[in-house]
Amino acid sequence: MNRREQTKRLVLSAMLLALAMVLPFLTGQIKEIGDSLLPMHIPVLLCGLLCGWQYGLIVGALTPILRSLTFGMPPLYPNAIWMAAELAAYGLMIGLVFSLMRKKNLFSVYVSLVTAMLFGRVVWGLVKWLLMGIAGKSFTLAMFMAGGFVDALPGIILQLILIPAVYVTVKKLQKGDK
Repeated sequence: MNRREQTKRLVLSAMLLALAMVLPFLTGQIKEIGDSLLPMHIPVLLCGLLCGWQYGLIVGALTPILRSLTFGMPPLYPNAIWMAAELAAYGLMIGLVFSLMRKKNLFSVYVSLVTAMLFGRVVWGLVKWLLMGIAGKSFTLAMFMAGGFVDALPGIILQLILIPAVYVTVKKLQKGDK
């Protein structure tokens, strides 16, 4: 990758990090709505997809921590910690799987997205289980299924619609630039 391409990816990653910092304000800082729509996930997933796994990993890991330190939400411990692991996993996995796909088409986007979404939820569940255990609290499989899938269903649907649409739009715009 040449220096110009690295600079473009770095700038896009910074913009997506900033977007991930402010998107939760659209949910009005109401935890239940944020837990359902998952506003920080979208820019992180886009970062991994458009910029590569390295950028997605870093933006995913930094976003919840920076947001916690800047705005006080999510609470740093334990929420921002398990969210940082989860979002880093999303950014890493979507970028990694997409880079391994031979064809870079809509099917590849969906395979990468679904793989990242499942992997990220498993990482979230494991880290949350670990942190809850350290605190002497339980985190059951039922709680994992409810928090990772049932409560998050609106956000999952939004991601499945929005991420591929943004990818297609970006690729069309890039073709117009050349």
